[in-house]
This record gives sequence, C-alpha cells and structure tokens, in this order.
Amino acid sequence: MKTIGLIGGMSWESTAEYYRLLNEFTRDRLGGLHSARCVLYSVDFAEIEELQVQGCWAEAGEVLAAAAESLEAAGADMVLICTNTMHKVADQVEAAVSIPLLHLADATAEAVRASGLHRVGLLGTAFTMEQDFYRGRLEAGGLAVGVPDADGRAEVHRVIYEELCLGVVREESRAAYQKVIEDLVANGAEGVILGCTEIELLIGPEDSPVPVFPTARLHARAAVEAALSEWRGSAGHSRRGKGAGGHPS
Repeated sequence: MKTIGLIGGMSWESTAEYYRLLNEFTRDRLGGLHSARCVLYSVDFAEIEELQVQGCWAEAGEVLAAAAESLEAAGADMVLICTNTMHKVADQVEAAVSIPLLHLADATAEAVRASGLHRVGLLGTAFTMEQDFYRGRLEAGGLAVGVPDADGRAEVHRVIYEELCLGVVREESRAAYQKVIEDLVANGAEGVILGCTEIELLIGPEDSPVPVFPTARLHARAAVEAALSEWRGSAGHSRRGKGAGGHPS
C-alpha cells in the first residue's frame, strides 16, 4: 500500500475523522487487521486562521508547502490537504513536492458525476463559497454550483469557526443548516456538497431532502483507492482483484 501524507490540524476535529476513515476504508478493502499506511503533519490552526483573516494566503501556503515537504521526506507517496478552504493554496503546495497532490474538489466532483447529478449546492467557509478557487474547480469538473444567500453564507461560516472547529455540535445550528439546504434545493440544487470537512460532524444524509456529498469521506476514500491501486503483499505478489480476507482490493 502506498503511503498517504496528510496535512491536517485545520481543524484537528476533522483530521481525526480523516484518520478514522482512512483506516476503515483500508480495513474494508483488505480485511483482517489491515490499516492505512499514512503520515500526518498537523499544523497549528490558530496560526493558519489568523493568516486567513488577514488575507495572507501566500504566507499560509508557505506553511502548508513546508508541511508537504516534510511528508515527502517522511516517505509519503501522495499528499492530501485535509481541509477544503486551504485548497486555495493547493498549487503552491503541489509545486513544493514531487509527489502528487490529491485534490479534494476533484474527488468530490467525480463522486457527484458518478451519482448522475449535475446541479449542486455548496456549503463551506465564506472563502470556499464566495471565491473561485474551489467553485471554479467544481465547475471545471462539469458541475453547476450554487451557494446560499448572504445571510445563509454568514451563518454557515460562523457555525464552522465558532462551533464545529471547537468540537461543539448544537441542534440549533443543525436546524439552521437544514433551512439553508432547503433554500438551496428550492433554487434547483439536486444535491449538496458539504464543502467544509467539519460540516460532516453536524450534517448527515438524514438532514437533507437531496443527497449530500461529505467531502472528507470522499477524499479519504479516493486516497485509499489511489494507495491500493497496485497493492502488493509481503511476498511481492500483486493483490489486484482480491485482497486479504477475500475483500475486493
């Protein structure tokens, strides 16, 4: 199995979910006691958030690029940025290393297309919902993307930073998100992208009248698929087709 490099800590609440998902998907694919080969570089989110607020994206990109270099030096075969918002500096991170960066928006767009949907609503931080670095990538992937109105965007953003990133999950906030989702559906959304990895701590399929696309889960699944694309056992034999325990690999 290839080694997955994770740039995490933004926030650690969702990075912990990444670790759990990577190992669950690996176990499901290979069976038995298999777990994911991965390396984690966890940054201090307080420093990154301050750079976000100040608009110092190049400086934030330098922090993440250095993290990616450390992951490559530690033996990672690919890099994941475990947050949607910081894909604003994905090009800067990708340029710092010789290993591939698995872009979260690409994994998400692929999952939406595979479901047969085209028009989606996007929830995330204000940066993700309002700027082109993420929406434009989804649109380039063949999707029509809508976002909440100004009040909806402000509330979605507030809940992420003031609650979810701190591990706080409130029923009132779930209800507010459900209202935002209903408005997106009323405006033609066939599905909703949970375009901030923390949102999956609050919203699940049961909270939406249309399919939701949990980006951390989709990103982790795509990473395991890439890592197992040519998995080899200890004897050096290719394990394509059937993995340990009889699970597809």
